[in-house]
Amino acid sequence: MAEVITMPRLSDTMTEGKVAKWHKKVGDKVKEGDILAEIETDKAVQDFESEMEGTLLYIGVEEGAAAAVDSVLAIIGNEGEDISGLTGGAAAPAAGGSEEKKSEEESKTENNATSVEQTTAEVPAGVEIITMPRLSDTMTEGKVAKWHKNVGDTVKEGDLLAEIETDKAVQDFESEFNGVLLKQGVEEGGAAPVDSVLAIIGPAGTDVSAVGAPKAAAQSSDKPAEQKAEAKTEEKAAPAVSSSSSDRVAISPLAKKMAQDKGVDINSVHGSGENGRIVKKDIENYQPSQAQAQSPASAPAAAAVALSFVQGEDTETPNSQVRNIIAKRLAESKFSAPHYYLMVEINMDKAIEARKEINSLPDTKISFNDMIIKATAVALRKHPQVNSSWAGDKIIHRGNINVGVAVAIPDGLVVPVLKNTDQMNYTQISAAVKDMASRAKSKGLKANEMEGSTFSISNLGMFGIETFTSIINQPNSAILSVGAIIEKPIVKDGQIVVGNIMKLSLACDHRVVDGATGAQFLQTLKTYLESPLTLLL
Repeated sequence: MAEVITMPRLSDTMTEGKVAKWHKKVGDKVKEGDILAEIETDKAVQDFESEMEGTLLYIGVEEGAAAAVDSVLAIIGNEGEDISGLTGGAAAPAAGGSEEKKSEEESKTENNATSVEQTTAEVPAGVEIITMPRLSDTMTEGKVAKWHKNVGDTVKEGDLLAEIETDKAVQDFESEFNGVLLKQGVEEGGAAPVDSVLAIIGPAGTDVSAVGAPKAAAQSSDKPAEQKAEAKTEEKAAPAVSSSSSDRVAISPLAKKMAQDKGVDINSVHGSGENGRIVKKDIENYQPSQAQAQSPASAPAAAAVALSFVQGEDTETPNSQVRNIIAKRLAESKFSAPHYYLMVEINMDKAIEARKEINSLPDTKISFNDMIIKATAVALRKHPQVNSSWAGDKIIHRGNINVGVAVAIPDGLVVPVLKNTDQMNYTQISAAVKDMASRAKSKGLKANEMEGSTFSISNLGMFGIETFTSIINQPNSAILSVGAIIEKPIVKDGQIVVGNIMKLSLACDHRVVDGATGAQFLQTLKTYLESPLTLLL
């Protein structure tokens, strides 16, 4: 019997989903666990797996189209089964039906482009207009961090077209069409509103000059397309940059999932797909020795580009979307939440001994930061008020403890989140922090990996900073600032001895966390760090 698969709700704020890519076609056999499609939510693109077996009889949402949550996404059943009663009389879309539906989508795209560009020019046959996608729930405009295709290049479905910088992260944007890139609506480094023209793809030689010019193109957007192509030709003269020499790694969603399951570092895998893209067989055939052979070649790409300094000459750096949104949200937090600060000194002598013992175990290496994260998570469980959020007319007490760990990146600061931190052990925390910090610096974090924190930690101790205060990462109600461990004289049993002291500073939102509550939390945290065995009780 045929089963209707509806558009899933993949995030708490999701109201509709967009089918970024179908991995199965009508008539294909589907097994339980097969990736059916890639669904683009209001936060990220996620794989959607089938929970049943059969034949894909009907596709309710075409590739590139969006539909409301719980609407018909697909129908799976027995081959040849009559599903007219499930589709309201519509037959399963054959080739002609798909073309008809695709034409409707093209018409919608044309209408949307016309409203954005304020032009009545008709779109030539076979031409597809690609608009700036909405890649997060708060995104209003996107910045093209890098074009991977130039005007005149052949583009295939699934090819990496560009890297789009949103208000949260940089994400790969793949083409959903085959053809030639006829126009770049936004220059590299330029920004444009959501739904404005990003690119135009179609048959080679098609004239698209009358389609319209984007509102938010870069300063050189008034150049003729031929001049743009000439400028790009100089860049194309250099050898093509493969995924191994870029900060980003080209990898298929299935291969990425397999790599995560197997614990494979995708930066060490050589891709055999188009333009060095990593595919399923590359992960299946991966050997650790490959990482050693490729490490020297990839080393130059890891070097950060330093700002140049010229005596007597001022320079400017345009703000990235990430830095703009950081500035906006920190200002909102500082001026909307009444901050106050509590500070305490921690004797880390016993923590140092405990860390040495733990790291003496085989295949185990944890940092003091890992110990602080674990102690903080357990302390939050005993002080739920600190793990709460202000919501105007109410306070929300979070049921899960998700600790956000601040990570410095060239564009500013991001806060990847460890979900259910109190249930993780030291080894799990260490592995998760290293993985997310590494991917944060290479702009490889997904939007949903930076959402949902209930408390945040910022550690500048590795830079020798003894004490500092932080701005609360809303909607959290507190953030812990961790300083360096410093040897200094302390009084112990009436004697002056050398001790290892670390200073902690807790910034609290006074609307949620009262002074006494914050102080009690710090006392519990102090107990855990000064007597690590208490974490086991």
